[in-house]
Amino acid sequence: MATLDDLPLRSDLVGKKPYGAPQDPVPVSLNVNENTHPIPEEVAIDIVSSLAKAVVGANRYPDRDFVELRRSLAGYLGHGLTEKNLWAANGSNEVLQQVMQAFGGPGRSVLSFVSTYSMYPLLADGTGTEWIPVQRDERYELSAETAVAAVREHQPSITILCSPNNPTGTPVSLDVIRELYDATDGILVVDEAYAEFAAYGFESALSLLPGRERLLVSRTMSKAFAFAGVRLGYLAADPAVVDALTLVRLPYHLSALTQAAGIAALRHADRMLATVDDIRAERNRIAERLTELGYDVYRSESNFVLFGGVTDPNATFEALRAQGILIRDVGIPGHLRVSAGTHEETGVFLDAIAKLPR
Repeated sequence: MATLDDLPLRSDLVGKKPYGAPQDPVPVSLNVNENTHPIPEEVAIDIVSSLAKAVVGANRYPDRDFVELRRSLAGYLGHGLTEKNLWAANGSNEVLQQVMQAFGGPGRSVLSFVSTYSMYPLLADGTGTEWIPVQRDERYELSAETAVAAVREHQPSITILCSPNNPTGTPVSLDVIRELYDATDGILVVDEAYAEFAAYGFESALSLLPGRERLLVSRTMSKAFAFAGVRLGYLAADPAVVDALTLVRLPYHLSALTQAAGIAALRHADRMLATVDDIRAERNRIAERLTELGYDVYRSESNFVLFGGVTDPNATFEALRAQGILIRDVGIPGHLRVSAGTHEETGVFLDAIAKLPR
């Protein structure tokens, strides 16, 4: 059997590792920030009906420009957006990959503020774009001073802000986004994959889009919509950005089934998002209990909690795993991350970790 060493792999990929998270079939899986609540039965029935209709015409290629889906996404987001402002792909990872294909590449760079989403450097590697990591402020917050200084020093082709940030949960204020946009001549992406879980009053970067043709706001249906298995992410931006992304997308990249499922789910947006309040409550419950147990808990506006003060993260991870509970070691020394599950799942995790040595 051959190994990578036997293949003419690109030199800049030698020694790299792929994205990976354990997928053990455990009873309580709280490691990849899924919405662990099932899709409501009545919504599932409508989605299945839409899929059945789509399958009848599956001998033909789907709508290459998925106009109806884009129109539905625009209606969900509001802010005066139309289908001309929307783009979608197979998960927000593919959306961001297309952004790097269009605006990054060899001789160009992408900058972000770490610790942040682990796929950003992998997408940079895959597109031949230089990766520039910049440290965040204390407790993983991000000030305008830090952000602006970084882009002025490095002058990246693309800057990505994850807000709320993964794996820390910390949001980025609109003031920081405004100042950062004005300080760079490149593309600014605000990744709002977890925006629906933020506290009431959270201000989305969608409100900043008018007049800012280099600002892109990325979203996903994987998290709040409990649609992780469908793989549907999207972004909102100036129509010129959408035109740019059509230059790098593969033909018919969104299947007829994906389009049908997305449109059907968006018809029931309120019902699909009905669990968000429960998830916020479980997130807060986790934060409060872990604080009581003596862990260092970071503020989170997402559906997960990052906590420090863990003497041996691997030992804690494995001890929980042995009990059928999967959380995430995100590679930050002394820290672990746990997703907010159902009330029962959260309780199982909290009971188990309370019995473990810190």
